[in-house]
Amino acid sequence: MIVPRLEQYRHILREYMLPWRNRVLLLALMLFTSIGLQLFNPQILRLFIDTAVDSGNNLSAGATLWPAPDNTMNQLLMVALLFIVVAILQQLVAVGAVYFGEDVGWKATNKLRSDLADHCLRLDMSFHHQRTPGEMIERVDSDVTQIANFFSQFVVIILANILLLAGVVAMIFRENATTGVIMAVYALFALWALNAVRSLAIPAWGSAREASASFYGFLEEQLSGTEDTRSSGAVPWTMRNFARLMYFRLRSEQKASVMNAAIFGVVAFCAILGLGISLVAGYMLYNEGLITLGTIFLFVTYTHILVRPMRELTMQVQELQKAGAGIGRVIELLNIKTKIEDGPGVPVPGGPLGLQFDKVNFAYNDTEVVLQDVDFQLEPGKVLGLLGRTGSGKTTISRLLFRLYDPVEGSVRLGGTDLREASLQQLRQRVGIVTQDVQLFRASVRDNLTFFDDSIPDERIHEAIHDLGLGPWLAQLPEGLDTRIESGGRGLSAGEAQLLAFTRVFLKDPGLVILDEASSRLDPLTENRIERAIDKLLHRRTGIIVAHRLATVQRSDEIMVIDHGRIIEHDSRARLAADPDSRFAHLLRIGLEEALA
Repeated sequence: MIVPRLEQYRHILREYMLPWRNRVLLLALMLFTSIGLQLFNPQILRLFIDTAVDSGNNLSAGATLWPAPDNTMNQLLMVALLFIVVAILQQLVAVGAVYFGEDVGWKATNKLRSDLADHCLRLDMSFHHQRTPGEMIERVDSDVTQIANFFSQFVVIILANILLLAGVVAMIFRENATTGVIMAVYALFALWALNAVRSLAIPAWGSAREASASFYGFLEEQLSGTEDTRSSGAVPWTMRNFARLMYFRLRSEQKASVMNAAIFGVVAFCAILGLGISLVAGYMLYNEGLITLGTIFLFVTYTHILVRPMRELTMQVQELQKAGAGIGRVIELLNIKTKIEDGPGVPVPGGPLGLQFDKVNFAYNDTEVVLQDVDFQLEPGKVLGLLGRTGSGKTTISRLLFRLYDPVEGSVRLGGTDLREASLQQLRQRVGIVTQDVQLFRASVRDNLTFFDDSIPDERIHEAIHDLGLGPWLAQLPEGLDTRIESGGRGLSAGEAQLLAFTRVFLKDPGLVILDEASSRLDPLTENRIERAIDKLLHRRTGIIVAHRLATVQRSDEIMVIDHGRIIEHDSRARLAADPDSRFAHLLRIGLEEALA
């Protein structure tokens, strides 16, 4: 884990608090006002004590009192009233500072959450395959929550108390220069000691955050697969791993808490040392007649004020440590660079798109080669049936066409344009895909069809639905396009989900359509409806059909069979079917579904 440096703290604060500078300035005004009131109140108390002591001394000496006793009492009452008013005002300002601090903190970190989510969405798929959704939720939300506390608590408490420390030292120096210098040295020593022990706990809290992320990643994975876990009798294994991860998290939290104990010990020592210095200095100066009794009380009060911010700083050190760990993990995440850089924006032509794989090699890692010397062309408007066993590389070809990955060697061209040269936005607009598993969102049918693009008018959506022959399906929905779909498509059949996916692609009007056995799990009636939708979707478009069944490839113009990442054969469907020695003819004889199982 990265241990953040001081300049990285400053960068985070500057980057995400600058947009709220007006509120930050108001917060700063409140902080300075609160500090000024805290420094002013002991002066009122000294005046009260010295006035009372002088009055008592005059009475004991039998001297003529001036001012008169009634005037002295009135003066003491006015001083006491002023003290109460200042104390109440100081509390009101402090409450306002806390409110604005929290407001600025959460606004800033909500922006940071947005930037992190956007950054993660732009990272290539190799990043996401190495992390579970639960872990990413922990990284984007929980880590940033720790930083939200850092923003608000740092501004309101840490910064304010550092300024208060400086103000107290200045006020003591104003009363007596020697004592002021001693207290300044003491304050510097205390801050140095706190800073020295602060770094000890940051790695420990970083490990605690990692343990928490691993736990939530495991929990998300197991909860999403509850049905399979129970049916396969894997509950004991799940609970053992649950206990193991919880134990690891407990030990990490314990280690971080032990580190905090050292910091509290340093603060306790500094507090005792400060009070001792103030008492000794006050006693010596009072005996020499250099200060009054009220000034001694002023020294003690200021020392209490000096100790209090250090104590509060220590109470916030744990939050600061957690924030340090969170900032370190955020910086670590933001430093991850995508392997898929956006192209310069060479346009992809309109209409049906020709496709060319030029000696493409690809591997997900250094040891597992997925595609080897894949070299083929597909003319615009043609439909390619892509056949092969599971793991042969069919899905990888689809991923390369969307630039979810880039080839290790060779190039892929679409409409004559190298995919690396096109912009990702235009490329993914010109390529559409329908798979067996359709991702649906908790939103209206309209939003699920348009991917929340408000610029697509309802008229075009209705036109697309009717062009695909899905008008009767839409008419059955209780609220039409406004019908709400639950998360994950609960309440929809597999066929209805596929219908939504086909309409999505039709609205994009792509030049290349990829169908990954999109009708393999449907009932015959729905399948017939989708077969008509496929015909409409492939009309005047280039198509790739990843097939496992004989009926699916009958509409293909060409057939390509791949095995272990290599092209076994590629020719027109008619010629391959007529050649008894071809692999495709063999698949037709023994049954495509059985051969590719």
